[in-house]
Amino acid sequence: MKLIKHFFAYALLFVVFSFTAFGQNSQRIYEGFSQKEDHLEVYVNDGSYLIKPYSDKIIETSFVPKGESFDPHSYSVVLKPDSSVTITVTEGRNGIKYSTPGITVSITKNPFQITYLENNNVLISEKNGYIKTDKFKTLQFNLDSTEVLYGGGERVLGMNHRGNKLQLYNRAHYGYATHSELMNYSMPLVVSSKRYAILFDNAPIGYLDLDSAKNNTMTYETIAGRMTYQVVAGNSWPELMDSYTDLTGKQPLLPRWALGNFSSRFGYHTEEETRETVQKFIDNKIPLDAVIIDIYWFGADIFGHMGNLAFLKDSFPTPDEMIADFKAKGVKTILVTEPFILTTSNRWQEAVDHKILGTDSIGNPYEFDFYFGHTGLIDIFKPEAQEWFWNIYKGYTQRGIGGWWGDLGEPEVHPSQLQHVAGGADMVHNVYGHTWTKMVYEGYQKDFPDQRPFILMRSGAPGSQHYGIIPWTGDVSRSWGGLKPQPELALQMGLQGIGFTHSDLGGFAGGDEFIPELYTRWLQYGVFQPIYRPHAQEEIAPEPVFHEGEVMELAKKAIELRYKLLPYNYTLAFENNQTGMPLMRPLFFEEPDNKDLYEVSDTYLWGDDFLISPVLEEGQKEKQVYFPSTGNWFDFYSDTKYSGGATEMIPLVKDHIPVFVRGGAFIPMADLVQSTKDYTTDHLNIHFYFDPSLSESSGSLYNDNGEEPNAYEKGKTEQWEMNCINAKNKLEFSFSNLVGKNYYFKNRSLSFIAHNIDHKPKWVKIGKQKVDFTWDELSKTLRFTLDWKKGNLLIFTAKL
Repeated sequence: MKLIKHFFAYALLFVVFSFTAFGQNSQRIYEGFSQKEDHLEVYVNDGSYLIKPYSDKIIETSFVPKGESFDPHSYSVVLKPDSSVTITVTEGRNGIKYSTPGITVSITKNPFQITYLENNNVLISEKNGYIKTDKFKTLQFNLDSTEVLYGGGERVLGMNHRGNKLQLYNRAHYGYATHSELMNYSMPLVVSSKRYAILFDNAPIGYLDLDSAKNNTMTYETIAGRMTYQVVAGNSWPELMDSYTDLTGKQPLLPRWALGNFSSRFGYHTEEETRETVQKFIDNKIPLDAVIIDIYWFGADIFGHMGNLAFLKDSFPTPDEMIADFKAKGVKTILVTEPFILTTSNRWQEAVDHKILGTDSIGNPYEFDFYFGHTGLIDIFKPEAQEWFWNIYKGYTQRGIGGWWGDLGEPEVHPSQLQHVAGGADMVHNVYGHTWTKMVYEGYQKDFPDQRPFILMRSGAPGSQHYGIIPWTGDVSRSWGGLKPQPELALQMGLQGIGFTHSDLGGFAGGDEFIPELYTRWLQYGVFQPIYRPHAQEEIAPEPVFHEGEVMELAKKAIELRYKLLPYNYTLAFENNQTGMPLMRPLFFEEPDNKDLYEVSDTYLWGDDFLISPVLEEGQKEKQVYFPSTGNWFDFYSDTKYSGGATEMIPLVKDHIPVFVRGGAFIPMADLVQSTKDYTTDHLNIHFYFDPSLSESSGSLYNDNGEEPNAYEKGKTEQWEMNCINAKNKLEFSFSNLVGKNYYFKNRSLSFIAHNIDHKPKWVKIGKQKVDFTWDELSKTLRFTLDWKKGNLLIFTAKL
């Protein structure tokens, strides 16, 4: 770490000194500082601050009260401090500046205050900083009066969470709809419209008060633990997402099949029922990639069997054959697991004997009642318990299970008196699901290093994305009220690094009767959410194959579009893996200074090139849509053009929700397959949306075998770059392919479709050779075929 020190005899005029309206802690008295090799220590009358840079854009601050020692353990942070960061330390009469090239910590000596700045702009400052009350240890901050606050995990409060006091305690909310203050995935994380994030890096339960008193104050409250937080700054939203997911870890690239369609319900009771359901998808030619088997795989009913974790032979007599048969058809089998071992289960005594359960104060297994029976809870923090639990996963994975569903992992019931090796229940409650996810992920790394895991979990913590978590939004009401907040929830979680958050399509809980419009609109929205997984209580079938007529046809059409978009969607998943950018993105990513967009969630971006506006209200005939000013937009179905910056009323139709494509975009689409087992890029349809206002545009595509972990790092990938230059009534295209050193490029046939071509081109050339083409006057589309040979830069031109 490079250090540059400046010392002045006179007071420095820091920008922050002018912010006298911000609260400051007059009780905290500055006593001195010292510069260590990798951090700054600031001494005050009641403790010390340890200030450490992780990168140009990330600073960690820890307050260590007198009489306490610094606890270095973090469940969330995986980044190692960058020793190459240049640090500048400047001291004046009443202040110290500790700066990287991207963020500055300004310390006022009297009255004492710590402020964080980027490019001389204040991001946030401590108000009273650390305060200990009878109940809590707290950290208190000043807020800008105008900033919008996101974060705190999953909540249904509108996009702006400011004005709320958020409990930090993972707890399922069964049947929620348009309002939910506490759900299954809470996080001590705040993301500001000023493009900074602050992570309170501490596991125990508490509260996150986002200015509930309306006095421009944010307070983190916790029952115990370390007073450590990281401030992450970003000049842009992509930079902030990249830096935050550098700190807490990038999401591993999921297997390609996970972007396909799932068959799931609560639940399939028998092997026969499961087989019949999968066959119905095949018979109706509805694509399918996975079937999820809920708790009936180990018990005939829902009570008394949890913890068996073994196929019930009466119901599933030939599970290995079933798994193999499904695999041959391109369908993965996924099993549910829970961390509860009931005293009536077949494994209770085994769990007791192996001492893998949470205990009471004298070391006996802690037993308690919850919905499914009298139970104990696996101590997921105990190495011996992890080994025991993982060996079960390992055994079934060896038998062909393709992925795992971890349910009830908040944990759903977690008595405060229960003890784990890592601390009491309230000390580790919010990182239980996170640690469970990590256990499964690291088990795959150890025992199945050539297989990408699929880990569906209801609960986690900041940084769970690093271990491959694929969370869903809990037991949502099967109602229009349940559908309405789903984009909001996914957008919020994407801002917090959890990019694969998705909903049970069609809704899960309740619903006295089937509502065809609700079901089809939810499944149409699902095409443009990260995971396509209809799931519900069995009273109303969530699978489209159990519906008829128009309902099945509309659902089938949506699922088919999902599969055709696999090349685009897989590229988005790779982008998330590399940069932390979520798949679903709020409109303010496009216009970061447009305050009118800060609270919009009913229209969003799917990657960079799709604008999506789902239908969230019953009987809606038209919907108002704002088109970001960063480009022009074309209706995906009609090619109607909409100008950037405009707000339009869009007529709604049954067949689809409003979907628009950015002008200049290249959209790669695949031929339809029954499952991703048959997916290929040997032939692709490349759709280009010509926008005459653009002089050039570009697109990309990422491809690998869809299965091997770290394929990109191993050089087993290819990346396409597609470019267009619009000059003098001529469109000049070039396609290049960066092929990894261990990847084989195949010759390909491409169908090229250019949209918004107003008149018939004079000619089309590939290289110097004119080729046949078609132009449709009604649709204004130009079509021709390209053969792309190995090693060639593909260049083609259309004369308009």
